[in-house]
Amino acid sequence: MIAQVAKKILVTCALPYANGSIHLGHMLEHIQADIWVRYQRMCGHEVYFICADDAHGTPIMLKAQQLRIQPEAMIGEMRQRHQQDFAGFNISHDNYHSTHSDENRELSHLIYARLQGNGFIKIRSISQLYDPEKGIFLPDRFVQGTCPICRAADQYGDNCEICSAIYSPTELIAPKSVISGATPVMRNSEHFFFDLPAFNAMLQEWTRSGALQEQVANKMQEWLEHGLEQWDISRDAPYFGFEIPNAPGKYFYVWLDAPIGYMGSFKNFCDNRCDVNFDEFWCSDSRTELYHFIGKDIVYFHSLFWPAMLEGSHFRKPTKLFVHGHLTVEGAKMSKSRGTFIKAETYLKYLDAEYLRYYYAAKLSSGIGDIDLNLADFVQRVNTDIVNKVVNIASRNAGFISKRFDGQLSDKLADPGLYQTFVDAAEHIGYSYATCEFSRAMREIMALADLANHYIDAQAPWVVAKRPNLDTDLQAICSMGINLFRVLVTYLKPVLPMLATRSEGFLNTKLRWDGLQEPLMRQQINLFNTLFKRIELDHVTQMVNASKKNITVIPPLFTPLPIDPNQK
Repeated sequence: MIAQVAKKILVTCALPYANGSIHLGHMLEHIQADIWVRYQRMCGHEVYFICADDAHGTPIMLKAQQLRIQPEAMIGEMRQRHQQDFAGFNISHDNYHSTHSDENRELSHLIYARLQGNGFIKIRSISQLYDPEKGIFLPDRFVQGTCPICRAADQYGDNCEICSAIYSPTELIAPKSVISGATPVMRNSEHFFFDLPAFNAMLQEWTRSGALQEQVANKMQEWLEHGLEQWDISRDAPYFGFEIPNAPGKYFYVWLDAPIGYMGSFKNFCDNRCDVNFDEFWCSDSRTELYHFIGKDIVYFHSLFWPAMLEGSHFRKPTKLFVHGHLTVEGAKMSKSRGTFIKAETYLKYLDAEYLRYYYAAKLSSGIGDIDLNLADFVQRVNTDIVNKVVNIASRNAGFISKRFDGQLSDKLADPGLYQTFVDAAEHIGYSYATCEFSRAMREIMALADLANHYIDAQAPWVVAKRPNLDTDLQAICSMGINLFRVLVTYLKPVLPMLATRSEGFLNTKLRWDGLQEPLMRQQINLFNTLFKRIELDHVTQMVNASKKNITVIPPLFTPLPIDPNQK
């Protein structure tokens, strides 16, 4: 739906962690955000889409040690690879930065100073788990044990993946160090805490303001009713991150400076542009809009800690969080042994990025349920919908226009009522895009594609072409088909930008959401060439086989338990 007043919008995705490759789970979120961003841009809004690598934390430090390189070198190389992967999927970031940056350091110091000045930073000594073999305090995710609530085994030290309980690592039953396998011991250390409970009233109101999906807001209410606790924002050396001002040997916990990385990346963007004002988007009284696309596994940080940090440091809070579920492949978690842990770079070696963009769009809604990538369904749906239904409309009509009418479309529509039906769908399809109901939008677009194909079947231009004195009818029928194709590809442009670009070349016109009321009349079109290739099943098989082989084993300096690439 086209808004009457242009908005200024800042959009972010969760920051990929800088010690692992981008995989198809990451791409679910970035494709979702990119579709939304592209639709908003088509509506004429001023939209900035930024992201960055999350580059701090103990896992980064340990991975660099394993590779025998400096952390800065490792995260620099990983950032380049991440950017290549996102570019390969046509993700239209305006800026892609790193949390290990001057901008992020300055903003982290500023926010911390404001929180401290406003009385929201507390200092106290705590007992903490310590690995006696490696000589290091253990971050939450580097302790595993039995959940103290539901007794599930092999749970990390911050929350249970089975019952979603939040707890301290010291509460785990039979804890073990993920780094060495040793049984941790308790040691005292002075730590810095953010006084989250001070923001209880604000969070009660904000989480029910419409900024969160209802299901997410309900979950936040459970945590609020359970009672908020002060949040430990410091870590002891050795640690790769930003040192806390005036506190030697103490570092900001990665989850403090990671969301500030949204601001840091945008600050970097603004500093390189003279026409975009950072304060206009981040001041507490800002009239701009801020949207975060995140997975449901990090909703606690973004729905409670992050808005409280922003409130306490006099910055604006998010307009809305778009929270999505996890990606499963063939009904299960991604698996390296089965070849379903598919890296973005591996996918791109065998398949077109637009296949996955469409498949995800056909599955995504505004809910937080998990999305399953079923490979057989993937092949069938893309080939049926895009090749057989949409592109087929152009191929069935373009040849007649080129051969019989020198590429010239008719000066009239054969069925103005049908064309108006297609145009009238813009508002509802647009609303589906705006509310992240992409699957509903795809269903509506494909229903229109069916109507277009039924029209062509009924008019049978291949029969009309054989009859004498019906050239005017033939031109009008085929021009009608081309115009219906143009509307459909315009609706699909946020999802399939490269198909849209090729179609613009074929139609000799730009595809604009606000230009659909006027059909193409007397338009000179170009020769039809292949706009979209079918998925070949053997390419999917090759991708899966390559993913099975794509398991890199790095010789460790010690013998650790497995490290989750998403741990911090």
